[in-house]
Parts: sequence; structure tokens; C-alpha cells
Amino acid sequence: MIKVLLADDHQIVLDGLSLLLEKEHDIEKVGEVLDGEMVLKILEFSAADIAIIDIEMPRMDGIETTKIIKDKYPHIKVLILTMYNEEDFIKELIKIGASRYLLKNRAKEELIDEIRKNANGGDYFGEAVTQTILNGIRQSKSAALENTVSLTKREIEVLKLIANGFTTPMIAEKLSIANSTVETHRRNLIDKLGVPN
Repeated sequence: MIKVLLADDHQIVLDGLSLLLEKEHDIEKVGEVLDGEMVLKILEFSAADIAIIDIEMPRMDGIETTKIIKDKYPHIKVLILTMYNEEDFIKELIKIGASRYLLKNRAKEELIDEIRKNANGGDYFGEAVTQTILNGIRQSKSAALENTVSLTKREIEVLKLIANGFTTPMIAEKLSIANSTVETHRRNLIDKLGVPN
């Protein structure tokens, strides 16, 4: 039997979830609460395999509640059920140990399926949530590529010599080029790297 604790600040959501779970022969609701502090109180005397938690709740939000659950009861799986499909929330909850992140607009069958998968281990974040994570990664890669500076082989040589304390005449002599050519490379490096000197 999979023991589930429900936490959401909307009673109508709790009522709907409770009704949904009653129909499942292998899932038992061990409690339902309206805030994070009550989740922790229930867990002091009730065993649960899974805590289904909303992010936005009074007194203690879902993020703080998840942190404490994973610290005090690491065996309990946390399934976040929320309307927030935002990368920052997702990353934070992955970091603190939530094993599922599901949006409230999903079908009831998907929620039941995720409860069973959660009880058996593994992580799942829903198709829409996974897409949000992937989009964030793609944007980060794109921004990193845009910030990549392309230097010529000669500019790299000049830059290394500058970093080693060589003056313009010393660089010119070392590379067998004119002082003016070294100065041109210096100006190009300043422009490309966006540095003052």
C-alpha cells in the first residue's frame, strides 16, 4: 500500500485529490493539510511514502517544506503538484531533492501513474516541465556561444606575451613584426575582449 500525504492551500484541490485516491486499491491517504507546518506535524506521527505538496502555501511554502522533509525524512518521496512551470522553481526543487514535479493541468490518470512511479523510485518532471528545463539549458548554451570571443592565432600569441609582461617592442622582436602591428593586435584584443586596457 502506498501511503500518501496531501498538502495544498485550497480545500477544493484537497477534496478532489482525496476523491481521486479513494478509488485506487493500492493507494491510501494518511492525511491532508493546508500548509507546510501541518505537513511536518502529521509526519511526526504518521508514516508516509509520498508527500504531494503545492509550492504556494501559507506559513511554510512547498520549497521550505520539501527541504525539511528531505532533511528529516529522506526516505519520503516528494511530489510537487503546482501551476508554476518556472525554471527557477524547478531547479530549486530538484536541488533540494523533490523527485517529481507535475503541473496541476495534467490528467488525473497521469497523477495516479506518477504516484505509483514515485513509490518505485526514479525522478519525473512531466513533459511540460521537462521542456521548460530543456529550454533553459538551450538558452544558457546560446548565451554562452554569443559571449564566446574568437581570437586569431596571432592575437592569442600577443595576448600570452602581454600576460607574461612583455612590452610592445619586446613582442615585436619576439614575433619578428613591427611595433605598429603589435599595437594593432593590442587594439583588436581590447575591442574583442571588452576590456579597458
